[in-house]
Amino acid sequence: MKYTILPLLALLVLVGAGCEHPAVKQAKEQVHTGNANEGLLVHGTATATFAGGCFWCSESAFEKVPGVTEAVSGYAAGTGGQPDYQSVAQGKTDFVEAVQVTYDPRVVSYQELLEAYWRHINPTDISGQFADRGAQYQPRIFPATDKERREAEESKALLERSGTFDDPILVPIEDFSNFFPAEDYHQDYYKNNSAHYQAYEEGSGRAPFIRNNWHMTNKYTKPSDDELKKTLTPLQYTVTQEAGTEPPGNNEYNNNKEPGIYVDIVTGEPLFSSTDKFDSKSGWPSFTKPITGTELEKKTDYDIGVPRTEVRSKSGDSHLGHVFQDGPKEETGLRYCINSAAMKFIPKDKLEEEGYGEYLYLFE
Repeated sequence: MKYTILPLLALLVLVGAGCEHPAVKQAKEQVHTGNANEGLLVHGTATATFAGGCFWCSESAFEKVPGVTEAVSGYAAGTGGQPDYQSVAQGKTDFVEAVQVTYDPRVVSYQELLEAYWRHINPTDISGQFADRGAQYQPRIFPATDKERREAEESKALLERSGTFDDPILVPIEDFSNFFPAEDYHQDYYKNNSAHYQAYEEGSGRAPFIRNNWHMTNKYTKPSDDELKKTLTPLQYTVTQEAGTEPPGNNEYNNNKEPGIYVDIVTGEPLFSSTDKFDSKSGWPSFTKPITGTELEKKTDYDIGVPRTEVRSKSGDSHLGHVFQDGPKEETGLRYCINSAAMKFIPKDKLEEEGYGEYLYLFE
């Protein structure tokens, strides 16, 4: 357990006592009780709070996600005011180790943060995580809004249906109540004490578990370029492989209102659902979000002289289109503007037949 290395951590406290980590300083300046996370912050960023066992490991995992600007280690969901590490680690409080993630929703969505969360924990264990046992290491998701709760529940249900694990997915989804930053020496521990952190991550069993359960062969594989030139139309190839754009209005799915899902034309990877499609009047199919659990690659391009956020499929690296912040405010506020030529539509009544039966829940 991490608590066994407290003498080392005590030494680090003395060494680092002269200055406060910038992330902790910033976090302390924010509100950490009530609905502190309930939307965008003043600088166009948002926050999300998760407990995944050892907060060093959660911080490390989230800070590797594009669009995350900071992850702060701390304590959540307890009573009695600001706790200290020794009390939490010994189970003397009702707090859990957690991280509060600051992110740019123009780059990464809350759904994508959930995907990153699942992939660094054991979601079938609520008695602790790996070598760290006890309620203080219980994994939990802390949605701050009704929308975040819905997305968290959808994400958990999709993981359950995926069959990735034989055992049930047990992670509690609990409304956000509070968050207190941990002591300064815990922040960026994976960077500042990399050798010890790596030994801990491996020895605790977390790293082997992730390798064995999450680094699995992707069933959506990209064919060779020669094969793509044979199977794709010239327009589909231009759009997906050369980042082209099809004509607005005059494309296959702009006016499609049939229930079903849209998949990558290159690999078949699920991308979007008709339940999230809306008429943006742009001339291209538009969606408020990808299917829960779908990972999209995003990057900034300057093809028209101004910065835009390009969207690409994860497995096929297909250019899909762009995402803008002018979507329906009552939904995500985002508009995924996608080329029809980058997608294949699977009607609802064909999902089972085509191997996408797990997505029928979208239409219940």
